[in-house]
Amino acid sequence: MADSNFVDYVKIYCRSGKGGRGSMHLRHVKYQPNGGPDGGDGGRGGSVYLRGNHNYWTLLHLKYQRHVYAEHGGNGGRDKCHGTDGKDVYIDVPCGTVVYNAETGKYVCDVTYDGQEVLLLKGGRGGLGNFQFRTSTNQAPRYAQPGEPMQEMTIILELKLLADVGLVGFPNAGKSTLVSAVSNARPKIANYPFTTMEPSLGIVGYHDNKSFVMADIPGIIEGAAEGKGLGLRFLRHIERNSLLLFMIPGDTDDIKKDYDILFNELKQFNPELLDKHRVLAITKCDLLDDELIEMLKETLPDDLPVVFISAVTGQGLNELKDVLWNELNSESNKLQNITAEDTLVHRDKDMSRFYEEVREEDPEADDDFEYVDEDDDGDELEDFEYEEV
Repeated sequence: MADSNFVDYVKIYCRSGKGGRGSMHLRHVKYQPNGGPDGGDGGRGGSVYLRGNHNYWTLLHLKYQRHVYAEHGGNGGRDKCHGTDGKDVYIDVPCGTVVYNAETGKYVCDVTYDGQEVLLLKGGRGGLGNFQFRTSTNQAPRYAQPGEPMQEMTIILELKLLADVGLVGFPNAGKSTLVSAVSNARPKIANYPFTTMEPSLGIVGYHDNKSFVMADIPGIIEGAAEGKGLGLRFLRHIERNSLLLFMIPGDTDDIKKDYDILFNELKQFNPELLDKHRVLAITKCDLLDDELIEMLKETLPDDLPVVFISAVTGQGLNELKDVLWNELNSESNKLQNITAEDTLVHRDKDMSRFYEEVREEDPEADDDFEYVDEDDDGDELEDFEYEEV
């Protein structure tokens, strides 16, 4: 897992630039001994931005970039010379990235579309030079402003895949086989549990050049919401699916019991997942005869559509596409009036779970980040707020 190219969370230290100091200088030139103040202003420090980029689909490019620094502003100079402004830093992230404060677990911001820019840390303003403080009664001020201090924050970038349909099921339920059968995606398929070790996306073609995106996540086992198996790491990826497709093999002893287990795991992980539309697919139906299928229909849940399929033989796949398309485009499943980020509700991150995930990935991982500022002159850090630009 540690060597996988699919990286869905990283923890990095970010620091904006501090403002440059204003200059305290008095002009002294030949034939003008009392030239007055001419100290210039300091430049502003660079800011740190997050920017959505659809060319990225994981956070792999940030895995080893543990520190992000913006440039400090230059100091003001004589002859009213303005200090240089610090260069801003842009962190490109895939769409669907959520940012949390690594120390408190508080939600910071969400990057949902390509080109979206969010101001994460604002650079400090430059100080004014003594030229700005000249008055008729104080014609030679001998003081200037220091620059504003920088801001810092350690953040967690967490990727949540954006897909229309999310597959939910136990290991070896046929999820990867279904994705490979209805799309051009080729996830790993084998006859042992937890074949899928990372999420994969497939574009499912429909009639009249229509399509929708299907997300395959690793299998869920009982207790996944408490950290068992791989479910805790990847359940977050179905939080943004419009529709959940539960997949249970037809040769299971009790289909209703397995469905209840999966339902309860989602409920424990995030109760809001229960508000999504759900479809139940009974897989591996090539092993069942018509009489057995009729008997199973009497024991299935009545509150959601049920489709009997076989990804190997193609049985029921067209019917499944029709059901999924109708559910995705039903009026009750459409999001209304969600045009601004502040209309979405985000939960703060449970940091205890995060550190469990980190230790599972790398038992020797160090949660602390060493910060060394070679240009530090004792400026203090201040609080911050982010804003979208």
